[in-house]
Amino acid sequence: MGKFVVKETASGIKFDLLAANREVIATSEVYNSKASCLKGIASVTKNAVIASVEDQTAKEVKKEINPKFEIYKDKAGEFRFRLKAKNGQIIATSEGYKAKASCKNGIESVRRNVVNAEVVEIKQDK
Repeated sequence: MGKFVVKETASGIKFDLLAANREVIATSEVYNSKASCLKGIASVTKNAVIASVEDQTAKEVKKEINPKFEIYKDKAGEFRFRLKAKNGQIIATSEGYKAKASCKNGIESVRRNVVNAEVVEIKQDK
C-alpha cells in the first residue's frame, strides 16, 4: 500500500507519494497551506485511477483529454511523467527514467499506490 508523506519545505508544504517499497514515485508542487496540500492529495487520488496516458515522445502524439498522465522527455533526455487534473493543472510529477518502459511502470505504480494510501505528516524540527 502506498503512502502520501506531507512535509514542510522552506517555501511551503508538499507531498511525496511513496510506493510500498518506500520509493518516491510522484511529487507535488509546493503549496501555501496544509489544507491546499491535502486537496492536492485528494485530486491525485481521484484522477490517477481514471487518467489516460498521452505519450508526447511518440512519433504521432494522440492528444488525450484531462485528467491525463503526460509522458515527456526532460532536458537531460530522460523520460518523465506529469499527472494533470481535469482543469489541466499539474498535480504530480515523476523523477527521470532512462527508459520509457520504466516511466510507464511508474505511472502504473502511481495508479496502484494511490488506492487506500495513508497520509502521514512529517514534522520538521524548528
